[in-house]
Amino acid sequence: MKFLVFLANGCEDVEALTVVDYLRRADIDVTTVSIHNTKDITSKSNVVISADANLTDIDADDFDGLYIPGGTKGAEALRDDDRVIDIVKKFNDENKLIAAICAGPIVLNRAGVLANKRATSFPDLKDQIDNVKEYIDDQMLVTDGNITTSRGAAVTVYLAMRLVEIIKGPEAIEKLEHGTQLECVEDYYGISYDYLSKEEN
Repeated sequence: MKFLVFLANGCEDVEALTVVDYLRRADIDVTTVSIHNTKDITSKSNVVISADANLTDIDADDFDGLYIPGGTKGAEALRDDDRVIDIVKKFNDENKLIAAICAGPIVLNRAGVLANKRATSFPDLKDQIDNVKEYIDDQMLVTDGNITTSRGAAVTVYLAMRLVEIIKGPEAIEKLEHGTQLECVEDYYGISYDYLSKEEN
């Protein structure tokens, strides 16, 4: 499994890098890709992130899934890039995994891949997700077929775990919970990945 992570200036730091970290912890091959002429991305918090490649350097057909982080400025740059939209459409046509968080679903909305899907996003952007089968207000994670969407930075860990579960299965989740000590946090606060992952079908 090879996963593509799109990066653009203004991306949300936690949402961009947490998913990369968790997927790599689960031994999933991840390539971070800048849509700009340089590999260096300046995040929402002015952190410089060095991407693995430029968009012009990769062949999207080599990848099995893609992820779009939030950060309004970054997500808008991705949404307005026709190359990104074409890749999202192609991945959806081929039933490849697609994930987006926070402002990221505005990219999926423009690509038209949510028209027959349930999805969520950062709540303030609900009006921009207008090409969707059903917008979900009361779930932090929504998986519908090949597409997973989530609401914001605080849920990024659980979005990453959802992707790992889809790709590698539940045993990989147990390993991640122990390796990151998320199990201690869950015990303390009385929440769990299982709880956050419950969905009505």
